[in-house]
Amino acid sequence: MKQELSILIPTYNGVCVELVQGLCRQAQALEGLSYEVLVGDDGSTIDACIEANRAIDAMPHARYLVRSENCGRAVIRNFLAQKAQYRWLLFIDSDMTLRRSDFLSRYLADSEAGVVYGGYAVGEGPQGNLRWRYEKEAEPHHVAEERRKQPYRDFHTSNFLIRRDLMLANPFDERFRHYGYEDVLLGKQLRQAGITISHIDNPVGFDSFEDNPSFVKKTEEGLHTLYEFRNELRGYNGLLTLVGGIHVGLVRAVIRLWHRLFGGLERKHLCGGNPNLTVFRLYRLGYYLNIT
Repeated sequence: MKQELSILIPTYNGVCVELVQGLCRQAQALEGLSYEVLVGDDGSTIDACIEANRAIDAMPHARYLVRSENCGRAVIRNFLAQKAQYRWLLFIDSDMTLRRSDFLSRYLADSEAGVVYGGYAVGEGPQGNLRWRYEKEAEPHHVAEERRKQPYRDFHTSNFLIRRDLMLANPFDERFRHYGYEDVLLGKQLRQAGITISHIDNPVGFDSFEDNPSFVKKTEEGLHTLYEFRNELRGYNGLLTLVGGIHVGLVRAVIRLWHRLFGGLERKHLCGGNPNLTVFRLYRLGYYLNIT
């Protein structure tokens, strides 16, 4: 069993006290484990969230580190890795929940693979929520058996264990200042470095879903990120593969025109109370092609 663990939780405008409490309880119950929990606040702007999270400082082996400005998901994760003192790092997103009472012990008992990804399980959400519908449709692909088929493409940073020396040698690319895809590029970097990713079923819970307008806006931001880093991400993203397979210029032109004519109506539908995932996929494709 691994005996040293730094649990690293990046957060922005969210409260993760309950998550930290649960992790501390599990860590305290593991005999011989040296551990710490570091929560890195990436320049939150909601004072109530900051004040609530200050309770973390009163917990044993836990610290709440507040940064003055928002620098993005890559920078805050690298910052936490640098601050960590132990050999193994466990990254967990602050909006995740614990599903298993043996969550930590399952990670610590795993093989000596340098990187281990546990996945996530989708909880119940509002039936008319676009993010919930999107995640629920993809849920069968989240199990370890499926992830192992493409271990570097099906890797996300919401819940993974990595040796600290590997993380410091292969940091997140800090050019990623906006939403999306920094985890995809990390998967590519690990593959190029010859580092094996072990996939296990040790999920955290994904139970918090933003409203439809917020998710559509976040999707649009992510598509701009995808376009900016399209050369680095080619071969590791399904939308890029789809776009790359459209070799007839007229087809691209028709999709672009469709989006210019009907994209506004599609967006209004997606922000409404009963969004359709086929419309969502068409909107993403048209939006991306109109960036290019």
